[in-house]
Amino acid sequence: MIIYVTFTAASFCSILHSAVDHSVEVHSPDQEVVIALGSNVGDRLNNFNQSLQLMRKSGIHITKHGCLYETAPAYVTDQPRFLNSAVRAVTKLGPHELLGVLKTIERNMGRSGGIRYGPRPIDLDILFYGKYQIGSDILTVPHERIWERPFVMAPLMDLLGSVIDSDTVACWHSLSTDSDGLFGLWEKLGGESLIGKEGMKRVLPIRNHLWEWSKKTSVMGILNLTPDSFSDGGKFVSVQNAVSHVRSMISEGADIIDIGAQSTRPMASRISAEEELDRLIPVLEAVLEMPEMEEKLVSVDTFYSDVASEAVKKGAHLVNDVSAGQLDPNMLKMVASLDVPYIAMHMRGDPTTMQSSDNLQYSDVCSQVASELFSRVKDAELSGVPAWRIILDPGIGFSKKTEHNLDILTGLPVIRLEIAKRSLAASHAPLLIGPSRKRFLGEICNRPAASGRDPATIASVTAGIFGGANIVRVHNVRDNVDAVKVCDAMLKERSIQL
Repeated sequence: MIIYVTFTAASFCSILHSAVDHSVEVHSPDQEVVIALGSNVGDRLNNFNQSLQLMRKSGIHITKHGCLYETAPAYVTDQPRFLNSAVRAVTKLGPHELLGVLKTIERNMGRSGGIRYGPRPIDLDILFYGKYQIGSDILTVPHERIWERPFVMAPLMDLLGSVIDSDTVACWHSLSTDSDGLFGLWEKLGGESLIGKEGMKRVLPIRNHLWEWSKKTSVMGILNLTPDSFSDGGKFVSVQNAVSHVRSMISEGADIIDIGAQSTRPMASRISAEEELDRLIPVLEAVLEMPEMEEKLVSVDTFYSDVASEAVKKGAHLVNDVSAGQLDPNMLKMVASLDVPYIAMHMRGDPTTMQSSDNLQYSDVCSQVASELFSRVKDAELSGVPAWRIILDPGIGFSKKTEHNLDILTGLPVIRLEIAKRSLAASHAPLLIGPSRKRFLGEICNRPAASGRDPATIASVTAGIFGGANIVRVHNVRDNVDAVKVCDAMLKERSIQL
């Protein structure tokens, strides 16, 4: 058997000879690899989760995740739809050792021979291995059919940044069949225009279904269980009042109810996780039992890992963390184990320090918010939270002056583009904004009372939706639902004309 190994970045190739019963691997102690995942048999998402866990246990250190796609089957079309994604990882395994590990994982998860391109519980393919081209009778790298498969190319692109930041990534581009590298090849296949079509949808797994969040703007209604929140503190501390308010928000069109039992207004005193749970759990249980909540989602607004864990055990569907893991060192690992979507918000410091002069210093607020948010995404992914479960919030009103909030509302596309330089997957994440009744709106409109800021909130929500926000978090659900419907109708009409 002859194995051809080409180190393209250095423009040389080696031909290695080995005996039939073994092969000689040429690789450095650590190699960056790309592995594609596919599944269309059984619990597809659980198959993904299990395979990622087994990869980590086998010496494959996952550093980045692509988005999650539901795709129509290719080649053999009479079979269920697939879930597809890909990961970047670092490993000490040689290419054939890595192949052996992946095949073992496939077998252990129930994959048998079957027909080529047919149904399978898990399919793991090596797309790239370091800077090498590899050709043997059992392994070809780059994977020989990458270039013709949008369902492989889309998650592969997610693992890159729009800025080529390493020799290895430059090498991957050079191995493309297109002179413009992977970016050029993806555009020739159809690029982003393919996403959202029947053949390939970008989805987020939540509450036993796949949420195609880009189809409509979702409205998140706020339920504060605190005595000291800036807008409605003390109104809903009883279970009866809380349930009544949730029923009202659902009837008015809320898609998500965000329940918070700890105030994060500027200078708010922090309560313990135990006190937060005492406030939260009775209301959470009552809300989840409401018949009206059958098709709705419940988010828990907390920066404590223990609160997040207990809330999800009780049935909460999302974790909304204003600190993006910075106020509890166990939060990211906990969220990884909970297997629910994670809203990571930008904030500097904590509620007592976030409006300090140091934390309000920005030279370019959109660029810096994007950079700092990406840093939190990177930490989350290294902790085991896949990119397909992350929702981003630029943190309007948190560590921001009025002018910063306005720059963010008008600069959401800039934030996405800045994140895309580092990770296309993170730039595609659902974007949440929460300008509702914030102080900066009162300053602009001379409305000292928070309840008088609803018209200004609607204006802010409208600007955010046109800038690409996918979820809006509001106090006044009824009026903002109307604003969302009008914005979505306008965006739909625009897309038809294009």
